[in-house]
Amino acid sequence: MILSNVAIHQAIDQGRLRIEPEPHPRVATLEQPDCPYDTTSVDLRLGPRISIPRIGPFTYDLSRGGIARFLAENCLHHDLDPVGGYALPPLTLVLGQTLESVELPILPGVAPLAARIEGKSSFARCGLLIHFTAPTVHAGWSGRLTLEMIILGNCSITIRPGMKICQLILEMVDGIPIPNPSQFHGQTTPPGVP
Repeated sequence: MILSNVAIHQAIDQGRLRIEPEPHPRVATLEQPDCPYDTTSVDLRLGPRISIPRIGPFTYDLSRGGIARFLAENCLHHDLDPVGGYALPPLTLVLGQTLESVELPILPGVAPLAARIEGKSSFARCGLLIHFTAPTVHAGWSGRLTLEMIILGNCSITIRPGMKICQLILEMVDGIPIPNPSQFHGQTTPPGVP
């Protein structure tokens, strides 16, 4: 079951969902018309740094583990200019990260939440993919969310830190899962290093 914006607010108030900093306003007003909560999602913003994987001579070997450290060592890291931004060129993989940290705690006796991270339609219409094939945020997750971004369109798209880049869709989990933290749990950088 997908949570509505009202249910998302309740989950935050109950500690079943933590987003830091918490998106505001919860409801659009005349003073603050730009509300990050849609009917069934909450917008997240792009963090200040991107990582661009270098071109070989290496090969990714995921059977060896340690992909976060490997990427950290084999990427160019770039701080985004808040004014001019960064012109993301077509067909170039770029790792970004949400400005917000998200936590989906597994609490005793409380139905946990899982989530999916999805792109925004305005970017999708320009050819920007936000997450490739890894949209799932598992129950128990804690940390910023890495965005595997690539443009399949014909032109560059300017990205800036703090811009609404994706949306989080929250779902109820049936049963209490056994915690199983991933190698990226608690990540603080786009490649996934804590």
